Amino acid sequence: MGAPMQKAVLPCLSLVLLVWSWAPGVQGQEFQFGSCRVKGVVFQELWGAFRAMKDIVQAQDNITNIQLLRREVLQNVSDTESCYLIRALLKFYLNTVFKNYHEKAAEFRILKSFSTLANNFIFIASQLQPSQDNEMFSISESARRRFLLFQGAFKQLDIEAARTKAFGEMDILLIWMQKFYQL
Repeated sequence: MGAPMQKAVLPCLSLVLLVWSWAPGVQGQEFQFGSCRVKGVVFQELWGAFRAMKDIVQAQDNITNIQLLRREVLQNVSDTESCYLIRALLKFYLNTVFKNYHEKAAEFRILKSFSTLANNFIFIASQLQPSQDNEMFSISESARRRFLLFQGAFKQLDIEAARTKAFGEMDILLIWMQKFYQL
């Protein structure tokens, strides 16, 4: 009786695994920033991590009349330009914001969400490989100018206030990134 049961269970298990692999969140989700593709990121995890700490982080931001990720930085970005811009923004967030916000994240007890965002940003940034062609120079320069607008606004603020503001504006960044996310 054991052998027939095994024969019946194996096809059922295979069918379950096949159907599960087609489920959203398992396969086929990717960011496509122009020619740069990043597979294997579950965007809902990013949002969930940010939502878990949003109120705490944004309550620390006392500067409400300045926006770092303003319209001139993120609006009307071409698909091709998006790869260069997201790469620059993610590297900045990782090297300037996340790297120096760890103690505050521990203090506010949001370390798990903080780590989820940081690890996903590291993964995404590591997968982005913009083209190095000479004909892409004007596009990369345009993305660089956009990034410098963001960085300039950041540098005008006190460093702690700027990090808090950048962290609190992550929802703006995620909304923009979502435009390039495909199931």
